[in-house]
Order: sequence, then structure tokens, then C-alpha cells
Amino acid sequence: MAAARMLIPALLGTLTVADVAAEQDRLDEILVTATRRTVSIAEVSSGLTLVDGAVARDRKLVTDALDVEIGVYLQQTTPGQGAAIIRGLKGSSILHLVDGIRLNNAIFRSAPTQYFALVPTSAVERVEILRGTPASLYGSDAVGGVVQLVTRVPRFDSEENQYRGEVYAAYDTAELGRMLSATIDAGNNRIATSFSAEFLDTGDRRTGGGDRIGPSGYESRAARWALAGRPGDDRSWLIDVHYLEQPETPRVDELVPGFGQTEPSSSEFFFKPNRRVFVHGKYGREGGALGLDWNVDLAWQRIDDDRVSRDFEATDRRFESNRSDLYGLVVSGSRVTESGSWIAGVEAYLDEVSSERSEQDLLDGQVTARAPRFPDGAEIERFALFGNTERYVSARNVLAGGLRVSRENVSLPATPVSGAASVSVTDTSGDIGWIFNAAENWQLVANAGFGFRAPNVFDLGTLGNRPGNRFNIPNPDLDSERVVQLDAGVRYTTDRARFELMVYTLDYDDRITSVLTGDVTPEGRDVVQSVNAAESTIRGFEGGAGFDVSDTISLDAVLNYTWAEQRISGSPAEPGDRIPPLSGRLSVSYDAGSNFRLDAWIRFSGEQDRLSTRDVRDIRIDPNGTSGWGILGARGSWDFRSGWNFTLGIDNVLDKRYRVHGSGLDASGRNLMISVRRTF
Repeated sequence: MAAARMLIPALLGTLTVADVAAEQDRLDEILVTATRRTVSIAEVSSGLTLVDGAVARDRKLVTDALDVEIGVYLQQTTPGQGAAIIRGLKGSSILHLVDGIRLNNAIFRSAPTQYFALVPTSAVERVEILRGTPASLYGSDAVGGVVQLVTRVPRFDSEENQYRGEVYAAYDTAELGRMLSATIDAGNNRIATSFSAEFLDTGDRRTGGGDRIGPSGYESRAARWALAGRPGDDRSWLIDVHYLEQPETPRVDELVPGFGQTEPSSSEFFFKPNRRVFVHGKYGREGGALGLDWNVDLAWQRIDDDRVSRDFEATDRRFESNRSDLYGLVVSGSRVTESGSWIAGVEAYLDEVSSERSEQDLLDGQVTARAPRFPDGAEIERFALFGNTERYVSARNVLAGGLRVSRENVSLPATPVSGAASVSVTDTSGDIGWIFNAAENWQLVANAGFGFRAPNVFDLGTLGNRPGNRFNIPNPDLDSERVVQLDAGVRYTTDRARFELMVYTLDYDDRITSVLTGDVTPEGRDVVQSVNAAESTIRGFEGGAGFDVSDTISLDAVLNYTWAEQRISGSPAEPGDRIPPLSGRLSVSYDAGSNFRLDAWIRFSGEQDRLSTRDVRDIRIDPNGTSGWGILGARGSWDFRSGWNFTLGIDNVLDKRYRVHGSGLDASGRNLMISVRRTF
């Protein structure tokens, strides 16, 4: 239990309590890669939240594992999707990575997106959430922070061939969810492979009080194959392939009446399918050319965002095929010295978009080609040079900082409703961080950064329906968004107590926002267009604490708060869009060191009645404000035989009906969860 009482320094309350006892020994020694080089977490000045892969592998979606963590608020527009909100920002204002390769693509929208949920849970070693503006390392889109998924690499210590595996089955009552996954690893200390497969099928969601919202069920199937080699102690390579498809996921907020509606916006709206394919090759060499440690990453990602939709009671059905092919190359060299470390590198990306749309008349069956959602053949070319260094300037003081120069070229072919356009952006971004080791158990940290987000194809060229009963028209005349962010914090860690508090402020200018044009479509949707017309001020704090009451009982807490104000040209100041309210979690864990663990928790959120004009018009948000809520849950886990684990849990014990602010449907009601895991 001694190890179970040790949480990661600067990482407080980030694991679900049920998993702390089982995973803590390994996590205590973890090194992180959020700074593009492997460092101890005590050397990271930015706010850093870690979620262990064991948490993600017990969830339906990778994004589910991010719920109620330090500095993270999870929004879910519809089941099968989920998006992290960090420091009040979301979507394309948060950079999402898989092993250092961009997941953000040309059609990533500024609102919550579904694409991070398209990563197999079986691939996850951990999720690193870098809160703030690491502008020198990651450039465009890393405005509010970085969410990086680090994949699980198969490894063995022996020269003899070995194997290990796992089979997992789970069921829950709130969504009638059935989940089955299997993983097998084989190899030795020089070469190893891993294969995993997942299947998930859910029914309509049961909300608090017993109502089921339909259609809201979806299906997901995924597979992952990895081959890792270590031909020498100083060399390594990895080939990693991911596949995940959701064949037909309903957009629930379009299919049920929202606030202020007596009828839904659509009679049909399905992502059909959402699909992601990812192929990644990685090579690492320690002490290579010029005495540097080298890493080379080459990757391809394809995301299909196809849709079938029909406005409410309309007689025409729309079919969309939207695809992004993202090719990436990242090369970096780093060195560790007696006075610190540094890294420099280059990255290049090419993102190609294809988009088609047709319309079928349901009365006569005739199919007609229509203008696509995005300009077919649109491209984004990205190129960047970056450098970052960390220096021990004294026995107690550590400084880190860097610069980055980025070039982005967007090419938009002509469409039936817009002419051809080309947008080029060159930007410099940077940051500086400070760590002061005040005492053996205390650290003070501070960070400052200036960054940007370049407009992508979604910003410049989208044509079609948007959530909230809107219809977007293109605007190829956009410039970059810009941010300046400051934060400071304190960290305290002993064998029995842990505490972290970060406060932050950011100014976000030239924000691309959707504004009303004054026109309305024949179907009654408000016509909107994206413009650089908003500026925001966002402030808040992120805190976590833990305390070991005894050798068997531990307490854990998380508390987050964000305040935002925005100004849109020609309008007075108002609250920011879709800003999370005060929220958090309190957990207690009992573990006597036997085969049984028991955990209980309360998750809560305050009322959010600071609404923007857009929030009030959004059919997903109560115009009077989102009510506060609190729910109770508990879980027991029993290792009842060698290699066997049985878990029984219940969430939302009191069956409360509530909605997470900004989400497209009410959250799950009372939910009984059961799972069986077999490892061998």
C-alpha cells in the first residue's frame, strides 16, 4: 500500500480512484513526452494532467476517460462522440495528437468534434493533457492546450519468445452497452507485436427518471496492430496501425426537439459512417549523428465524416461524403546536458480534402448533385521549424522556453457557390516557463506564451447545416486567431498528501466566430458566416488534492472553474460561448491490500447562467441557464482467481435527470455496470 499512497508529483487527482491502487507502482516512475522529449513530470512547468491507459480501456470511448479531470471538462453532443474543453476552449483550439502526430485535420471545426473518439481504447498507454499554450513546440491549434494520446508499445524483457493477452467484456444498463475486446502480445526483447480488436454496441440512452431518448444507440468496431523492434540498446522502431469505424451514429440533438423547439430540426441525421485509419512509422536513435538523440515520425491518417440527413418532414434526403487524408513527417534532434536539455526539429504536413454531396427526391427517387460541404480538392500545406530548451539556472530555478516559425498554405478550389481562393499564413509563436523548487515538497511554476490558430478548410469553406438550426456559407477571407496566455501555480507532494493549484488568464483575439447574416433558408435555418470578429478574455483555476487518511483509505478531489467574457464587433461585451461552470469530483478509496477494492465518488457541477447571445439561441442549452447537479457512484473490484477480475459498479445512484452544460442530450440516468477481465 505504500506505493498506492504515492501519486505523481504535479499530478493530483487525475486518475479515477478505482484504478489508482492497481496502477500506481508503474505510474510513479512515468516519464512524459508532452514536451516532445522524454522528461520527468517534475521538469514540466505547464499544467499537466495524465490519464492512465487502464482508465481508457475500461471506457466505451477514449474521450470518456477525460471526464472530470484537473483542467478538463467533457462535452458530449451525441453518444459515440465526446470533446475535451480546456480553459474554456475546444475543437480546433485544442491540438490533439497521437504519438506526436496531429489528429487535428483540415475539417476540424471550432466547436466540439468527434474525431478524438475514433481512437481504439486498446491502443492507449496514457493520455497526456498539457494545459496552456506550448506554442514553441506545437504551433497552430495549441491555443488552450494539447491532448496527446501515447500508444501502448509491446515490450518483453527476455530473449526468449513470450506472449501475454487480455479479454474484456462489459455491460451497462443506461445505454444497454455491450463491449468486448481482446488483446494479445507476442515476442521478445528485440522484436514484439500486438494485435487487439474491439466491438461495442449500445441501445438508446436511458436518462434520469427512466425515459429513453431515441434514436441514440450506435455501434463501433476497431482493431489495432503494432510491431516494435529494438535492434540495439540505442535504436528502436515502431509500425502502428489503427482502424475504428462507427457505421451509423445518430446526431441526437438534431433528431429530438431542443429548447425553444416544438419539432426537431431534422427527420434524419446520421454520421454514416465516421471512420479513422491511421498508419504510423517511428524510428528513434540515441547518440546518433552530431551526438544527438533523433526521432523520425512518418504517418498517414484518413478520416471519413460521411452523413445522411433530411430536414424535418422534408421530401429530399442529402448524402455527404467528406474525407481528410493527412500526411505528416516530423524529425527532431535533442540532447541532455549537465545544465539541462534542448530539442529542435522540423515538421511538414499535407492535408487533402475530398467532399461530395447529392440529394435524393423521395417522391420520384431522382438523385441530383449538390454543392459539397467543403471545396472538393482543398488542401493545407504546413511547415514549421521549432526549438525549445530547458536550463537549470541555479540549484532551485529551472527555466524553459522556445520559438517556432510556422507556414500554412490553404488552397480552396472553386465551387458552385464560391470562387477559388488561396490563403497563406506565416506566424511566429513562443513560450517561456519557470520552475522554482521552494522546498523538498514544494514547487512554484509560471508560464507565458503567445500562439495562434490558422484558419483551416472548415473555417474558410464550409457550406451546409450547422447545429443550433443554422446554415453556414463560406468565407475565404479569414486571418489567424491569436492568443496570449499566462498561468502560475503551486504543487505540494509528500508520501501522504498531494496538492496542485493553477490559475490562468488568456486573451484571445481575432477569433473566428459564426455571425448571423440576416438571411434565413427556406427550411427556416438562420444563415451564418465565419468572420474574425471576436475577442475573448478567459480566466480560471484548476485544482486537485489527495490525502491518505490511513494505510487503507484515501481521499481525492478535483475542482475546476472558468470565467470568460467576449466581444463581437458591433456588440457589447457578454459572457463567452459554452463556458463550463464550476465543476469537480470527490472520491474515496478503500484498499486493504487484499483482492478487493471499493471506491465511491460524487461528481458535481454548478449552475451556468452566464450565457452568450449564441448560447441563448442554441437549442442544446436552456436559455434560462443549465442547472447545477451532483451524482453519486460506487464501484467494487474483486480479483477472484489468478488472472481474473470482476467489477460491479453503479453511477447516478439517485437517478437524477441532468444535462452537462452545452451537451446535446441529457446524461445517463442510474447505471449499473458489470465487467469481467481475464489476463494471461
